[in-house]
Amino acid sequence: MTHAATSIDALFQTARLGPTTLPNRVAVAPMTRVSGDPDGSANDRNAAYYEVFAHGGFGLVITEGLYPDTAHSQGYLNQPGLATETHARSWTPVVDRVHKAGAKMFAQLMHAGAQSQGNRYTDTSVAPSTVPPRGEQLGFYGGTGSYPTPRALTASDIADVRSGFTRAARNAVRAGFDGVEIHGANGYLLDQFLTDYMNQRDDVYGGSVENRVRIFREVIAETREEVGSEITIGVRISQSKVSDYLHRWSGGESDAAVIFTALAEAGVDYIHTTEFDATAAAFPDSDRTLASLAVEHSKLPVIANGQLGDPATAASMVERGTADVVALGKPALANRDWVRRAQQAQTIETEVDDSVFNPMATVKDWEVSR
Repeated sequence: MTHAATSIDALFQTARLGPTTLPNRVAVAPMTRVSGDPDGSANDRNAAYYEVFAHGGFGLVITEGLYPDTAHSQGYLNQPGLATETHARSWTPVVDRVHKAGAKMFAQLMHAGAQSQGNRYTDTSVAPSTVPPRGEQLGFYGGTGSYPTPRALTASDIADVRSGFTRAARNAVRAGFDGVEIHGANGYLLDQFLTDYMNQRDDVYGGSVENRVRIFREVIAETREEVGSEITIGVRISQSKVSDYLHRWSGGESDAAVIFTALAEAGVDYIHTTEFDATAAAFPDSDRTLASLAVEHSKLPVIANGQLGDPATAASMVERGTADVVALGKPALANRDWVRRAQQAQTIETEVDDSVFNPMATVKDWEVSR
């Protein structure tokens, strides 16, 4: 894939997300790599994996989802965490190497909830209600069969979940991260509260969309209280889930207005929307993208993710104001130096060996020009 260099200049402008200024508007999307140490610490493999994207020109590197507590949040065996001071210390050299290579780095904080399929701390999972996720566990992350039925969280449990996020955010500060991204997408715990069929609660966390987004508001507000303006705080949100691709918010644009307004009021610096195709309409009866709805209702900077590997397509979202930053997943794995290739009008690889997408932080043959 080639392109005209003059058509994509918008991608190479600086961007500001809260207190963090990015050198350009292209980010590496969070992607589960299951390559941490068994105790949840980051290691040299993680460092080399993330560093290569920074050398490739990406202005922002967002980690895979890091589990924030040592109770029920871990989703996959060998998933790195940010739950303890030991975890925080293990991330410091990773962040240092990314910074030295010229990029900013955010830690994504993820509680797996009922989508947990590997937790070294417990054999049980939790969720808003005793409703398992639809679909099957992810085989390439070590899971098999249907998800087990989770235990419903009590009010005290929910308070513990919130505390886990705030402690992990403090650990992110200790580790030197520039920001944290609260994972509220793809069917993980916070998204389970938002999902009508998984949330059958009859308390203040269930029922209306205003109630179902309440835990987002609380986690964001308490995280903001914990770290203030020391680092950027964002939230990732989607409609589809890893095992339920077709899910859509039943209230359509009305739900989107409530959700994005609530997230902004809670105090995040940006919203990160992820869809299969970021340029596609979010709902059958609308021509609006999820990212554009987030821009309209939050009045915040928005990161858009989903099928944006073509530089011209990515740049068009920035030019139209429907996103401030674009995040690349598979295109980044296939082109670790995607930004440099785009800047220099070089070929963007679209046909690569499937092994490139193996969920391990493997960097063999991943050299890029520096």
